[in-house]
Amino acid sequence: MTPVNLSAKLDQFSAHWSPKIVAGYNGNDVMVVKVLGEFNWHSHLDTDDFFLVLKGEIDIEMRDRTVTLGAGEMFVVSKGVEHRPVARQEAHLMIIEPSGTPNTGHPETAVVKDRI
Repeated sequence: MTPVNLSAKLDQFSAHWSPKIVAGYNGNDVMVVKVLGEFNWHSHLDTDDFFLVLKGEIDIEMRDRTVTLGAGEMFVVSKGVEHRPVARQEAHLMIIEPSGTPNTGHPETAVVKDRI
């Protein structure tokens, strides 16, 4: 049990849309990720999707609306809701989801989430 410095963890990688696990609790992965550009449209049938912006700004596009988030703001996309995050400039996020949840909604297209 040691503190986790999120900025230091984010300094360890440069890849976009590649979440890195920094901690776990109660069967959930706590991750940091750098984002830039558009992610693919997807949904998660079994879990909500938690986004906390640490730096920058992102849009969470849904089929019926767009939510814009700045640093210090969070948003939860309800399970089953199709969405895609979009960052017009690089942004840093913390995301939390049950361990093993594919970031694209489908295991065959999901990235491997490394622990750092």
